[in-house]
Amino acid sequence: MTISADTIRGLYTAIVTPLKDDKSVDIAALKKLVRFQLESGAAGIVPIGGTGEYPAFSRSERKAIVEACVEAAEGKPVIPGVVSPGFQDAVEAGKDFAAAGASGVMTVTPYYATGTQEAIRSYFKSYRQEVDLPVLLYQIPYRTNVSVAAETIAGMAEDGSIVGMKYSSYDVPEFIKTVQAAGDKIAILSGEESLFATHVALGARGGVLASATIYPKVWVDVFEMASQGKLTEALALQAPVNDVVKTIFLETNPGPLKTYMALAGMPVGSVRLPLQDPSAATLAKLKDVAKQAKLVNLA
Repeated sequence: MTISADTIRGLYTAIVTPLKDDKSVDIAALKKLVRFQLESGAAGIVPIGGTGEYPAFSRSERKAIVEACVEAAEGKPVIPGVVSPGFQDAVEAGKDFAAAGASGVMTVTPYYATGTQEAIRSYFKSYRQEVDLPVLLYQIPYRTNVSVAAETIAGMAEDGSIVGMKYSSYDVPEFIKTVQAAGDKIAILSGEESLFATHVALGARGGVLASATIYPKVWVDVFEMASQGKLTEALALQAPVNDVVKTIFLETNPGPLKTYMALAGMPVGSVRLPLQDPSAATLAKLKDVAKQAKLVNLA
């Protein structure tokens, strides 16, 4: 399915990558997870990003994961994350995902070897020329130490480099500036559960959320309420999962999330190195919130 700035709207789930006991990819479980998301109202799927453990997989594994998601999605948008730090590696991933049938890619800002604002703009302009897919900018400064200014994002939109972006930051004033500068040109998506409803009320057209992997219906309902301008009601809808969200991010995502999914009756296996299963302290907290969440029909 082709995506554009005009068609991107709603919840796009950042899904985990299920693993078998031997840490190989569990394709059957992956397809089941994709179908669960779409049947629950998600607008599309974002596999193999940070939540999908992109750095832990080989190039061939990543392509196979996207192929499986495309098959299971049956025409719904599949927008894999591209989390490579280098341009050529990112281009190769984008081309692989295009060949696998992806609807677009969500490409992170270049990190480690970072550039100026103009260099980032040039990076995405060149990237779009190399990769024949719509591109969404993935901005997550607390993981990359790179922030793209609102003015730069507006310039990228004018260049035709991006059709949207995932905004993962708690800087609300900068989010507002970004919406004002580029919200009429690209689809801005929230990447923060705690700010999702607020972001939507301020102009986001949806979100890319990791916790939607297990509770997609909650976030679909929150989106619909917030998009009607009913922020108080939207925040009330997400209240039952607030403790879950807080706990699954106590350690690096998706370790706690995968463990929580098993506790909640949706096992997806462990994580690959360098990630590990949660510590004993985090596991105790996960068990506690899992018991509380089961008192409410959240799925």
